[in-house]
Amino acid sequence: MSHYQPSKFQVLPPVVKNLLIINGLFFLATITFDRSFNIDLTNILGLHYIFATDFMPYQFVSYMFMHGGFAHILFNMFALWMFGNALENVWGPGRFLTYYLVTGIGAGIVYLIWIHFQLAPTINQIDNFLSTHDIEALASFTSTHTFSINEFSGSIWNEFRLFQQHIRTLSINPDNAEAMQGTIRFMADYKEFYLNQSVVVGASGAVFGILLAFGMMFPNTVIYLYFAIPIKAKYFVMIYGAFELFEGVMNRPGNNVAHFAHLGGMLFGYILIRYWKKKRFH
Repeated sequence: MSHYQPSKFQVLPPVVKNLLIINGLFFLATITFDRSFNIDLTNILGLHYIFATDFMPYQFVSYMFMHGGFAHILFNMFALWMFGNALENVWGPGRFLTYYLVTGIGAGIVYLIWIHFQLAPTINQIDNFLSTHDIEALASFTSTHTFSINEFSGSIWNEFRLFQQHIRTLSINPDNAEAMQGTIRFMADYKEFYLNQSVVVGASGAVFGILLAFGMMFPNTVIYLYFAIPIKAKYFVMIYGAFELFEGVMNRPGNNVAHFAHLGGMLFGYILIRYWKKKRFH
């Protein structure tokens, strides 16, 4: 692993500076496009489940520059500047940018693997009904599944209301062909809608990769947690990693934080740093 020797320590090195600017521009564009043109950039540039119709390969990169709110981007950009500037000064711009992109893309890959296992049971139930048209399979699904649909969900909302009527009809007359065909159409459309709802945004995966790298490169550097509690970087990384793993495994209802994406950034960061070290000594 080669070492970069900067002519002087830069408080805002070029890659960190440009990443801050790009993220800021994307955040402003998201607000502007939504308010002025009614265009949802989060849906276009956020990372969708790989089997969703809205998934595009470029989202593995573009999702890193999208954020869900001011607090989200503020935390990520502050951490990027706080820990990233030291790494870029040591590694140089090229290596730091490579690390940032690899950890961000890696975080997206781990997230998609995790979300696959979250979505699979529901999708299997839908596919089972669509292939068998079995009333009991449909009843089992509707009794356990929560449809996250409301009047702001677009055309699927009217379809859902009609679907509810079809369900009532089928409960009285299971042989009603019109109600069954309407139910089949809705379930096929709902499968597509459901798959498109899982969208992840943010630089958090790359930021957690940077946090891991800082802990490995400067393990005894003291970080002030909440600006008051001193803790060495290596312990901070360990505790934060354990917390993310715990939260990811617990998967609390209503928790919209992609904890496994954070862990994915740390995992890919660790692998890349180990690869660079091994390459250096061979």
